[in-house]
Amino acid sequence: MEEPRQRARLTRERVLRAAVEVADAGGLGALTIRSLAQELGAKPMSVYYHVANKDEILDGIVDYVFSKIELPSPGGDWRAELHRRAASARSVLRQHRWAIVLMESRTSPGPATLRHHDAVIATLRAAGFSRELTAHAYALIDSYTYGFALQEAALPFEGPETMADIAEPIMERFRAGDYRHLVEMTTEYYLKPGYDFGDEFDFGLELIFDALAGRIGP
Repeated sequence: MEEPRQRARLTRERVLRAAVEVADAGGLGALTIRSLAQELGAKPMSVYYHVANKDEILDGIVDYVFSKIELPSPGGDWRAELHRRAASARSVLRQHRWAIVLMESRTSPGPATLRHHDAVIATLRAAGFSRELTAHAYALIDSYTYGFALQEAALPFEGPETMADIAEPIMERFRAGDYRHLVEMTTEYYLKPGYDFGDEFDFGLELIFDALAGRIGP
């Protein structure tokens, strides 16, 4: 006679994965010990056995997000490596939008977070960036990447196919001649076939890399 299947054993990893799922579904405001226990099908005290408090949960799920971002390879082409890493970060943050404001906020970073930072610094240093320029470059690239991800998350449309659904009703409220520069850009550029706001990410990133490349010493 086959024995009944047992419920999967609760582990810290399972608790943190469930916390990510709760945050993905309802944002950070939905993430509590009670909602986490409900997601796990466990009692709140069982959760406390694996995580001491909300701060430890936040530390853990931020580290989880960092673990999903591709690491650059020191010694490779720094522009290609950091472009790949930035594109990966943007993609991951699309899936976990709640994480954008938390990425650099934790005072107890986990191993994936530390490994990530170390790899980025190593890539810049191997490319000939001084310590000072490495600090400037890292801050600039991350400010751009996180800022773009935050702006993307706030947009009222998803991709080019829905932009017209939002823009056209707004423009119908304009009087003839109002906001003529905005109207021109919208009708003659933004709403043209093939425009995708997401393409602005690569354009901006390459401008940053061009500027940084000019600062690397001989």
